[in-house]
Amino acid sequence: MYKIAVDAMGGDDAPTTVVSGVESARDQLPNVEFILFGQLDQVKPLIQDMTRISLIQSDDIIAMADEPVKSIRNRKNSSLVMAANAVKHGEADALFSAGNTGALLAAGIFLVGRIKGISRPALMTLLPAIGGEHDVFVMMDVGANADNRANHLYEYGILGSFYAHEILHYENPRVGLLNNGGEEDKGDQMHKDAHQLLKTGHTKHLVNFVGNVEAANILQSPADVVVSDGFTGNAALKAIEGTAKTIMKTLKNSLSNGGVRAKMGAGLLLPTLKSMAKQWNPEQYGGAVVLGVKAPVVKAHGSASPKAIAAAMVQIESMLDSNLINKVDTFVTDHKDDLAARMDNK
Repeated sequence: MYKIAVDAMGGDDAPTTVVSGVESARDQLPNVEFILFGQLDQVKPLIQDMTRISLIQSDDIIAMADEPVKSIRNRKNSSLVMAANAVKHGEADALFSAGNTGALLAAGIFLVGRIKGISRPALMTLLPAIGGEHDVFVMMDVGANADNRANHLYEYGILGSFYAHEILHYENPRVGLLNNGGEEDKGDQMHKDAHQLLKTGHTKHLVNFVGNVEAANILQSPADVVVSDGFTGNAALKAIEGTAKTIMKTLKNSLSNGGVRAKMGAGLLLPTLKSMAKQWNPEQYGGAVVLGVKAPVVKAHGSASPKAIAAAMVQIESMLDSNLINKVDTFVTDHKDDLAARMDNK
């Protein structure tokens, strides 16, 4: 039986949405128990069925605007810190929150702990792949680290490949480096160095590197894993999400305001439009994962619905079932000399 430590107070509509999502996940996952950390006078009345749910009182909450590292160090009785410490001490197998992203990252790195040999854990998400062999691709880092070195991007290629292989079941995941051109000499020095590290890793059969990919075509399945520095990755992710929302809104408005013919056409197109909306709905993919730490740590969006939170719990169970963290740890240990050499040189 797996145990997931849940920050019940994290999120825009917590604890209501979190509790609803947990109960939905509980009904789907018979092999999972949920430990909810929060203010019990608010949490307990929301629970319809206590089956495989336990509650632990926390007197403090880390808000969205709080400074992440300072909060993790000083607010020991917050729901997030207590949940992270439960994982640290082996009382739970994984950590979930829909709260402060920076605080969750800090909790993952400083409390749950970094895998030895991974220099910089990163935030990974899934995005839709259009017209390729697979429906989604892995992208990281999408915001954990604003400043990176070339060896960090090389490590992201390894971490993303493990997720794509073990969780998405991609046979030999193709790794691409997000850059401002497809040629090998494109980009600043850090990206040029990262390209060379990934290329060398390809020759050693450590990553299946396919070269640089551009933001203009990353949704068209040029790679199964797209690696980036956190600043660029976060900007690209938000641009993609914003563009998708704008297109869907514009299309809806055009059909609604285009007269009788447009509305009749909209009726005929309704199944296709629903399929498009579903493909671009991030809630179906689960949460963003902090890869490079000693246990599954998953972040849902602050405005995540109960359905999205339940999907994140399913995602966590998949990570636990596949033994993903131990497999990454074993790989890093077996290749520690290679990784250390790259850290020294880049």
